[in-house]
Amino acid sequence: MKQSRILIFLFALVFVLQMPCESIAQDRVITRPSTQQRQTQPAQRQRQNQNRQRQQQHQTQPAQRQQQQPTVTDPVLKNLISNMVRVEGGTFTMGATSEQGSEADSDEKPAHQVTVSSFSIGRYEVTQEEWQAVMGSLPPNMSDLSADFKGAKLPVVRVSWNECQEFIRKLNAKTGRNFRLPTEAEWEFAARGGNRSNHYKYSGSNYINDVAWFTDNSGGHPHAVGGKQANELGLYDMSGNVYEWCSDWYGSYSSSSQTNPAGSVSGEYRVHRGGGWYYFARICRVSIRRCYAPDYRSDSIGLRLAE
Repeated sequence: MKQSRILIFLFALVFVLQMPCESIAQDRVITRPSTQQRQTQPAQRQRQNQNRQRQQQHQTQPAQRQQQQPTVTDPVLKNLISNMVRVEGGTFTMGATSEQGSEADSDEKPAHQVTVSSFSIGRYEVTQEEWQAVMGSLPPNMSDLSADFKGAKLPVVRVSWNECQEFIRKLNAKTGRNFRLPTEAEWEFAARGGNRSNHYKYSGSNYINDVAWFTDNSGGHPHAVGGKQANELGLYDMSGNVYEWCSDWYGSYSSSSQTNPAGSVSGEYRVHRGGGWYYFARICRVSIRRCYAPDYRSDSIGLRLAE
């Protein structure tokens, strides 16, 4: 019996020794990573680490941007920011629409479809205290105006389009915002009441005395902002009080539909809108267009901010 066990053991030993090398090698591959796998694993770990780092950077960037944005402490500027009104984008007919009747000028034609994206616009015209908070003083050209033209809540006047750009640049530096002048299309869309428009002739009413300071009721000077009835979006003085500069170069209208038009590519004159305390009612309509050179100043031209 013992001899039989010895013979079986010897037979098994001989069988194992005669197995092909490939079979043994294959068995070992199953239990141990290949050279290629060992080389790729560090690269995979490196890519995973890089992805984690990018995710961490993406998560921290908004916080970093927020930390870098200037803190606005001036109550005048804080109030200016809080009075920016959101205007949801939409499509409207720009120019000489039916309610403008025979008073429409030739440069308000043809009426055409315009689509604007959402934006924000000032509830009020920029006031003298807001200008002073940014620039340090009133515009030098206001110095010889009478007391009727001066006051913290009155609109700033005698500012050229170029000076408005400097004001906006300094305002953005102080606040970390992206204020600008509205485009002519944005201005008219907002003046008409945006998507809530009731298609009035003036901004907020068909009766100009409800919404505007103009030649018949102004007493010969501008008035504190917000003194008349607001339009459908809660915006004041879009008709009357003072004209407001827009960003566009002045140019002719096209009959084709447009999306976010920004006026002519170049030109001699910048657009201003809305009429003012000095003008007749027809000049305070929502579609009226006027323009002057970028360095022009008037005691009936100011500005309203957009963002």
